[in-house]
Amino acid sequence: MSVGVRDGMIVSLEEGGSTARTGRVVQLDRDQVLLPGLVDTHVHVNEPGRTEWEGFASATRSAAAGGVTTIVDMPLNSVPPTTSVAALATKRAAARGRVAVDVGFWGGAVPENAGPYAPADGLPGLTNAGVFGFKCFLSPSGVPEFGHLSAEEFAHAAKTVGDLGGTMIVHAEDPTVLESAPTARGRDYASFLASRPDTAEHSAIELVIETARRTGTDCHILHLSSASALPLIARAKAEGVPLTVETCPHYLTLTAEEIPAGGTEFKCCPPIRDGANRDALWAALSDGLIDCVVSDHSPSTPDLKHRETGDFGTAWGGIAGLQVGLPAVWTEARRRGHPLTDVVRWMATRPAQIAGLRGKGQLTVGHSADFVVFAPLSTLHVDAHALHHRNPVTAYDGRELTGKVVQTWLRGEEVILDDPRGHLLSR
Repeated sequence: MSVGVRDGMIVSLEEGGSTARTGRVVQLDRDQVLLPGLVDTHVHVNEPGRTEWEGFASATRSAAAGGVTTIVDMPLNSVPPTTSVAALATKRAAARGRVAVDVGFWGGAVPENAGPYAPADGLPGLTNAGVFGFKCFLSPSGVPEFGHLSAEEFAHAAKTVGDLGGTMIVHAEDPTVLESAPTARGRDYASFLASRPDTAEHSAIELVIETARRTGTDCHILHLSSASALPLIARAKAEGVPLTVETCPHYLTLTAEEIPAGGTEFKCCPPIRDGANRDALWAALSDGLIDCVVSDHSPSTPDLKHRETGDFGTAWGGIAGLQVGLPAVWTEARRRGHPLTDVVRWMATRPAQIAGLRGKGQLTVGHSADFVVFAPLSTLHVDAHALHHRNPVTAYDGRELTGKVVQTWLRGEEVILDDPRGHLLSR
């Protein structure tokens, strides 16, 4: 296929060799394919405030190296979190001129700006300022400056966001279930897994579904890890409840059985579960019950992973995988008989549609000329120290994956990692 580009937009598609035309012709090698730029709507950049964990420069270089041309930044773990118009302005100022790919922003819904007694301009003000929707937690977030919503506060926030025409994106774990679960201690991954049981996701997802049904607000379940909630989700979707669901590469490619004692680089919340659970997530993704796959890139400094003790109870929970999401998912998808077109739908087209990123995620006339040159049969050896995110910690370290990103193009120009030309996006 030949793709014609003018002024950063796709203007024509023609049958023929796999090329992108931007005033010149770039001919792909026989073992390469042209994909739309991936869209990752779940990235914790952490800047400002925790820039030693990650930052806009390092995160977007990592994204570009992994074929991701658009990210949407989560409202935590930066300080301040993106819960006010002033905080959004601070974050945009930190990002301006430093991003290698396009960057949008989620707002945060917390008790101070989203509950029944919140200021009238809280969520509306952020909406008018251009956030793509609002993230909330139904259980403690892990950082003190981003509080979780009670059921009453969540219902109020969802109604407000729905009236604004927006989307609520939800970390769905029930705090009551978590509080009653055994405490994770020591190096045994099974202890940590028991501390975040399936029932915590199941119960919280019930609340999200009921709230979406009652308010009519679009609600999106973040990082689904538990297959036990899939029947609930299937019934809700069949009834027309406005619900979408994502999962992450680590839930699709890793299993609890393979996590070694003290392997805190694998710790995330909700947790990686067993192989049968992974198979059920793949079946739901294949059937369209799960809508998309995004990274939940949530890095930290190495010391916060407590690798010297391997204590799952005290280590930071988050997986750094932004750069390797495409080969990780493609490796497993290919093994299960899925074509690359499925991976593109899960990792580009549907995330863009759910977030409202118009003109992104498709090789279509009228869309942004964002491309990935991908070698689907090449072997990629993951070396944490060779990745572009800030700290050399990842659960994928040492893995042999299939598929390698060769080039990434943004608006018809090849991305040069040390020459950031990404745009800051508003909805």
